[in-house]
Amino acid sequence: MKIGEAQQIYRGQIKEYRSQRSVTAKQLEEVRKRMKYSPDTKEEDKNTAATLELTLQALDEKEDEYQEYLNRLTDQYCAYWNAEVAKQQKDASEEYARDVAKIMEVARRIMKGSIVPGSDEKKLMEFSMDLYQAAKNIGSMVQRQKREKYDSLWKEEEEKEYDDPQETAENAQAGSGAPEIVSVSDTIAAVDGTEGQSV
Repeated sequence: MKIGEAQQIYRGQIKEYRSQRSVTAKQLEEVRKRMKYSPDTKEEDKNTAATLELTLQALDEKEDEYQEYLNRLTDQYCAYWNAEVAKQQKDASEEYARDVAKIMEVARRIMKGSIVPGSDEKKLMEFSMDLYQAAKNIGSMVQRQKREKYDSLWKEEEEKEYDDPQETAENAQAGSGAPEIVSVSDTIAAVDGTEGQSV
């Protein structure tokens, strides 16, 4: 199962368990009130209250189990997300380092009095106007009879396409250890002793 699918399933389960817990807690509160004011049904109400308390406990345990697994899924999700982002940042850092090296080479060529393409001069200017001016000033002082002409250092570079970190994280496998999906009604039936019986 994929992490995104598992998260959706277990969030749904937790929501159902919380909803049923709220209903059961209200029922327990009503039974306790009835116990105070109706002595005729006190023994029956005691049994009902005990069953409702056990039901609440079972619902809480199952919800906690699902929440714990959902927390592990969230950790896995974050790990996959962060790995994809780190890969993109690494590539961006490497590309930046290559660009800075090219910019320094353009500055060196201009300082030698060579002719570089206008697009390369523009990149140097955008990187550092001070460096550009210094390179131009030094280059203008160089006495050369034949000036070397260079092609652009920035060829048509293919844009890298990266996976969306969210998509990567959601589509990663959830791994083992997923708790069994048990419906709320089955959990209640296990407490009531009606498990396996048709309702």
